[in-house]
Amino acid sequence: MSLPVLQNYIDGESRPARGAGTAPVVNPATEETVALLPLSDARDVDDAVQAAASAFKTWGRTTPAERQTLINQLADAIEAHADELVAAQVRNTGQPLASIRNDEVAVATDHLRFFAGAARRLEGIGAGEYAEGLTSYTRREPLGVVAQITPWNYPLFMAVWKIAPALAAGDTIVLKPARSTPESTAVLAQIAGEVLPPGVFNVVLGNAAGAGEALVAHPVPGLVSITGSTEAGRAVARTAAATLKRCHLELGGKAPAVVFADVDLDAAAEGIAGAGFFNAGQDCTAACRVLVEASAAEEFTAKLVAQAEATITAGPDNPDAFYGPLNTAAHFAKVMGFLNNVPAHARIAAGGTRVGQVGYFVAPTVITGLRQDDDLIQQEVFGPVITVQTFDDADQAVALANDVEFGLASSVWTGSHSTALRFTRELDFGTVWVNTHIPLVAEFPHGGFKSSGYGKDLSHYALEEYTRVKHVMSAH
Repeated sequence: MSLPVLQNYIDGESRPARGAGTAPVVNPATEETVALLPLSDARDVDDAVQAAASAFKTWGRTTPAERQTLINQLADAIEAHADELVAAQVRNTGQPLASIRNDEVAVATDHLRFFAGAARRLEGIGAGEYAEGLTSYTRREPLGVVAQITPWNYPLFMAVWKIAPALAAGDTIVLKPARSTPESTAVLAQIAGEVLPPGVFNVVLGNAAGAGEALVAHPVPGLVSITGSTEAGRAVARTAAATLKRCHLELGGKAPAVVFADVDLDAAAEGIAGAGFFNAGQDCTAACRVLVEASAAEEFTAKLVAQAEATITAGPDNPDAFYGPLNTAAHFAKVMGFLNNVPAHARIAAGGTRVGQVGYFVAPTVITGLRQDDDLIQQEVFGPVITVQTFDDADQAVALANDVEFGLASSVWTGSHSTALRFTRELDFGTVWVNTHIPLVAEFPHGGFKSSGYGKDLSHYALEEYTRVKHVMSAH
């Protein structure tokens, strides 16, 4: 049986890539090739950018009310095509079907509807006389064409996170999805093409070294937004610097979950296990690094191990699966490399092994006894692996929590209001949850500090990322 060759979506139509060659798209649950990815090149990227530039002449002048209507229609269309989107994504990710439907499709439509309304709420300094005889005001304008690069861990969800604020701001888009998970984005483009004018939303498929680099280097886009690894973000920033593009970098994480003895340990263990193992730990906000007060460490660790042992990983045909496989053979090898090289002073308390012989499944894993300078503490594993360390007092907990290069997300688990307030101030992370970990809402920002990048997704802060501010001054 011949495999389908996926196509780009440019200027309102599907097009075969002009670049030569293809790459296999593999279902990580079965290790079978399900499609062929075209390796688009700079010509494909330029076609998409020129289409977006042409469309911006009209789209950039639409009223906020017009954009709101169309973005809401796009949300409706995604809901209507939910089955098609789920089927496309599960072929590339092996995720549980309910997770794709509930945690990506449904949440994506909610976020689109938030930005549809936000399109009508752009704010600036009020007009006024700030110098004698002169009136000043600000205009907040769309950037024009924007370049977007999305990751493989949440392909549909991350695409919507990118396009929703850009559309609301009046920008036009060229988006490149991850090489291993292109299908749901390709379907999204077809759906969007039934709602948005041609050229407003374009998708170019390919790898980072070809289409990705060409998109970042192209002189026309005014901003490049990427969600990905810290290494990928640094590469994008270096390339974008040549044309002085603005960058929005949502990168890696190493989220601490600080657990005090005064909290409900059962609730904390359940919440942290869910936030650590969700999506196979392939989440930059995953609760992967537990710091527990020494007096409660033995009891809490036993409860966390019990949660791990009760968590099921399997393919999408198993309705009891909490998470599916790691996404690629290379990533599976990386995670297993961490697990096969656990230091002698540490102990694997649960998991640590491959599950089954087919598919890239890894058992829910809990590791104790690690030191602060161990790779498993300092590096992003991006797998279903939770480490447990202890602390003696709050000062030590803050120091250990902040002692990584990342600053994306964190949580504190405590029954003390004053402790919670202290840690929301002193944890050096873009998000701090209290007695929960991982929920996000469209109304509040998401983005990190340090090597986790800069810029915000979600909320009005994301909308501002996709605009520029112009000062207008008029003599009386």
